[in-house]
Amino acid sequence: MSRFLLVLLVVAAAVAAGVAYKDPEQIARATDNISNMLRKRSNAAGRAVQIARGQGGEFALKARINGVSAAMVIDTGATSVVLTYETAKAAGLPLELLEYDVDVETAGGHTKAARLTLDRLAIGKLVERSVPALVVPHGQMKTNLLGMSFLDRLESWEVHADRLMLHGYP
Repeated sequence: MSRFLLVLLVVAAAVAAGVAYKDPEQIARATDNISNMLRKRSNAAGRAVQIARGQGGEFALKARINGVSAAMVIDTGATSVVLTYETAKAAGLPLELLEYDVDVETAGGHTKAARLTLDRLAIGKLVERSVPALVVPHGQMKTNLLGMSFLDRLESWEVHADRLMLHGYP
């Protein structure tokens, strides 16, 4: 409903400007500009995801890793997406080929992780391909982390009160 009112208000403003100037070409240009602006806004809104803050203060979400659903927590302090062994296995990642040679600090302490690339990581309508990630050994973490190797690919992300907005490129 608010979108309809916004469109109505903008069209009325364009018509009023055209009447004030009494120039039909200006009315047509203003209408075209408004249409383009609304189309861009509509496309950008389609590439945005809003996440509510959880009771513990975290921003948790459901992602799809190579088509498999996985719970994740946003972690801007993590340089990479980090998956638990169990999630990586469920997503069909080649765990037997991995080399655990990356030092990482987790909430549980120091451990080693293995580098890999996710073919596809989707959060709602935000889809990224070839996302660098890490996998920790079995039992080392309980939660998957959505770190900066995903967040850096977005046009922007912002926190307002208890909402996190992720904005993809149009």
